Amino acid sequence: MAVVGGGQLARMMAGPATALGLHLRVLAEGPDVSAAQAVPDAPVGVPADVDAVLALVDGAQVLTFEHEHVPAPVLDAVAARGVPVHPAPAALVHAQDKAVMRRRLTELGVPCPRWAPVADLADLERFRDAAGGRAVVKTTRGGYDGKGVRVVGDGPVPADVVAWCAAAADGSGPALLAEELVPFTRELAVLVARTPSGRSTVWPVVESVQRDGVCSEVVAPAPDLDPATAAEAERVARTVADGLGVTGVLAVELFEVPGPDGGAPRVLVNELAMRPHNSGHWTIDGAVTSQFEQHLRAVLDLPLGDVAPVARWTVMANVLGSTLDDLTEALPAVLGADPGARVHLYGKAVRPGRKLGHVNVSGDDLEDVRTRARAAAAVLRGERPDDGGTA
Repeated sequence: MAVVGGGQLARMMAGPATALGLHLRVLAEGPDVSAAQAVPDAPVGVPADVDAVLALVDGAQVLTFEHEHVPAPVLDAVAARGVPVHPAPAALVHAQDKAVMRRRLTELGVPCPRWAPVADLADLERFRDAAGGRAVVKTTRGGYDGKGVRVVGDGPVPADVVAWCAAAADGSGPALLAEELVPFTRELAVLVARTPSGRSTVWPVVESVQRDGVCSEVVAPAPDLDPATAAEAERVARTVADGLGVTGVLAVELFEVPGPDGGAPRVLVNELAMRPHNSGHWTIDGAVTSQFEQHLRAVLDLPLGDVAPVARWTVMANVLGSTLDDLTEALPAVLGADPGARVHLYGKAVRPGRKLGHVNVSGDDLEDVRTRARAAAAVLRGERPDDGGTA
C-alpha cells in the first residue's frame, strides 16, 4: 500500500504494516525524513508532483495519507489509474478546506461554533460585532498546529490579520473564515475508524491539553467526563464519519462547553483530521488495536480490531523541542528511571518546539501515570528530573 507523506505518522504505520505482512511504500519529502528511516521503500517526491504520486501507486492496493495537503487533481489522476484513494477526495476536501467543512457539518446538524466566511476586513468587523466583540480568524486551507489561526480581541484588528483580509479580498492570499471565540472548559478529541463498507469503531473520548497551539498531552479516557457528554461526542464522530464518507481514521477535535441549565456539558466540533492523529498516539500502548493498525485495516477494508483500553488510564506526553542534539542520548536515563514508560522517537532534527517524539505511560492511578509521563518527556527534552533545569 502507498502513503503520501514521510513524517512520523507514516513512520508509525511501518510497525503494524510489517506485523500484518503488508508492503508499505512512502512518498518521502527527503531521503532522511522520519518515515524514510523506517520504511525501506521510500521514494523521494512531493505531493503536488503527479508523476511522483503515480509512480508511488504503481502496483499498490490503495493510496492513503499521513497529511491532507495533496492537490485534488493529483488524487483524480490516481483514481483514474484505478487505484482506490482512502479517504476519497470527496471526503478529504473537508479536512483540506475549513469553510467546506463548516458548511457540510452545519448541513449534517453537527454542533459547531458560530462561523461565517470572511471576504474582506468589513466582513470580519461585522462578524466580530455580532459575536460579542471577539473572533477567531482562520485561513481555510493550509493551517495546522496553530498556524493560520489568529484570535482577534475587542481592540484594533492586528496588522497581520488586516493583511490576511486584504490578500483574501484581492485573491493573492488564502480565503478566510471567522468563528466565535468559544468559552470552552477543556478540549476533547475522539477518533473513529471507518471502512469503505461503513463498519466503524470508536476509541474512548480523550482530553487534549494544548501549549502554544500544539498538543502537549493527552489523557485517555478524559477524566471526569459526564457519560452523556461522552456518548454525544462518540455520536458526533460517527455522524461526521458517515456523513462525509470517511475511510480510515478520522480525528474529531472538540470543545467541551457548559450544558444548558446545569445539565451535562455539550461538545462543539473544532477541527477534523482524516488520518492518524496526535490525540490517538496513546493507542499504540494503551489500546488493544492502535490507530495506526486500525487505519491500515480500514483503508484495506479488513475486519477492524478491538479498540478497548488495556489499562484504566494512559497518558501521552509529547516531546516538544529539546536541548539535546540527539534524543537517544537520554534513553538510558529515561528508561532506567521508569521501565514502564514507552518511548517513541521520530528521528527528527531538533528544533525549538518541534514534535520530536512522545511517551506513553499506563496504569491505575491517574496522577501517578501523568507524573511519570511528564517526567519521562522532560528527560527527553534535556531537563533534569530533580530540579527542572537543563542538562
